[in-house]
Amino acid sequence: MNAQTLRRDLPASLVVFLVALPLCVGVAVASGVPAELGLITGIVGGIIVGSMPGSSLQVSGPAAGLTVLVFEAVREYGASALGVLVLAAGLLQLLLGVLRLGRWFRAISIAVVEGMLAGIGLTIIAGQLYTMAGETAPGSGLEKIFGLPEMFFDSMGSGTALTALAVGAGTIVVLAVWPRLPKRVRQVPGALVAVGAATLVTVLFDLPVKALDVQGLFGAIHPPQLDDLSGLAEVGVIGTVLAFALIASAETLFSAAAVDRMHDGPRTDYDRELVAQGVGNAVCGALGALPMTAVIVRSSANVQAGARTKASRVLHGVWLLLFAALFPSVLGLIPLATLAGVLVHAGWKLIPLARLRPLWREHRGEAVVLAVTAVSVVVLNLFEGVLIGLLLAVVKTAWETSHIHLETDESTDPIKVRLIGNATFLRLPKMLDTLEALPRDRPIELDLSGLRHLDHACRTALLDWADDHNHAGPVPVPLGQAG
Repeated sequence: MNAQTLRRDLPASLVVFLVALPLCVGVAVASGVPAELGLITGIVGGIIVGSMPGSSLQVSGPAAGLTVLVFEAVREYGASALGVLVLAAGLLQLLLGVLRLGRWFRAISIAVVEGMLAGIGLTIIAGQLYTMAGETAPGSGLEKIFGLPEMFFDSMGSGTALTALAVGAGTIVVLAVWPRLPKRVRQVPGALVAVGAATLVTVLFDLPVKALDVQGLFGAIHPPQLDDLSGLAEVGVIGTVLAFALIASAETLFSAAAVDRMHDGPRTDYDRELVAQGVGNAVCGALGALPMTAVIVRSSANVQAGARTKASRVLHGVWLLLFAALFPSVLGLIPLATLAGVLVHAGWKLIPLARLRPLWREHRGEAVVLAVTAVSVVVLNLFEGVLIGLLLAVVKTAWETSHIHLETDESTDPIKVRLIGNATFLRLPKMLDTLEALPRDRPIELDLSGLRHLDHACRTALLDWADDHNHAGPVPVPLGQAG
């Protein structure tokens, strides 16, 4: 690395560090674990994953997209089991990368991914609004949403709750307004300004707002124990590991595709990036920390700050390590309400509002998949919501690709019916309705040569229909034999 490249990568690393610091802490708190675990994941994502091949400019760390899943896992299995879950997910990612399956994640419907993120965003917003008011959020997504009116009503009678809400709301306002300010002002990351200003106001005016509880970076490390490993045999644990691995991998590789469009440098090697993410999550699991993904907010900040090589993301991990080791007391001044505000803003950005209207106009089926996935994530849980979205996307694709056209010629004897397109069981009712509307007193010849695909259910049903209609036996023309 030459001096000119370092002159670009060093300032970029500082920008990414300033963006990552409040997000690492906020994601950890929202996940129900100590703040230090978010910093550990950010450090591993910078120093270890950042130095590995795959993608040159995207930055990894704890992500808002996994917050809901981590929170549910910690509530279900306990904080001590988190390391085992993340370690197993990392090893699975590593295996997928070694088997060169990274590119297949690009086959996942973008509507399912956006619906997943929208559902996560809604759940984060609902849950963090309780934290802003100093309350404990209910367990399920629906309970969080339906409990908000009562929570706000109760807060109106509490000065402490109103103060905390005001601090959180002020944080959100700063984050929302910051991108609209002049470019020179925006050189300082908005999240840093919002958190710094809220912390300063809280300390100067001695506001009655709960602050972050910090125990020290190295004291937060809890490697998995042998007793925790036994839980990997449980069906629920296996499902959680799969969810960690698959969702983190999909989010990482979608982020890589987006980052590649932002610069003209080397493109991402998806399999190597998946290996790097697997190594990073395995290390995070061994340390008992949060899972990681590549994060588009930090990655875009890295590109926009002028980074040219992976040195910027490695250095950002070094800055996180130095800050957490040398200035932990500074973190203890940050109000929980302002971190909740940061997460509410992050959750809002996960909802693709700008895409919904054009998506509905141009690809209504995709919009339905997105909406159903989002609602399912909120109502059920992240894993089941994504499975429902994937199933719906497959059904939609099968329906759209199974186009069938029937051409009939009643001027001949027997009547000729030519089928063109893809004949699947999904279109069977339509085909049989058309055939049954033809004259019953004349024989019919089915020409199947125009079909690109004919599944077993359709072939059986069509031959049975022709047999029944013609009485003397079917008169179909087999595939490839008619003109």
